[in-house]
Amino acid sequence: MMTQLKTTFRRSQNTLLQDAAGLTAVLIIMAVALHLPALA
Repeated sequence: MMTQLKTTFRRSQNTLLQDAAGLTAVLIIMAVALHLPALA
C-alpha cells in the first residue's frame, strides 16, 4: 500500500499545485453560496 501511495504521489507531483488551487476555489465558492441567503 505504501508503495502505491508513493508511486501515485510521484506521478501527480506535476498537477499537485493545480489540484490545490482547484480545491481552494471550490471551497470558496461553497462558502459564498452558503452565505448568499443571509445577504438577501
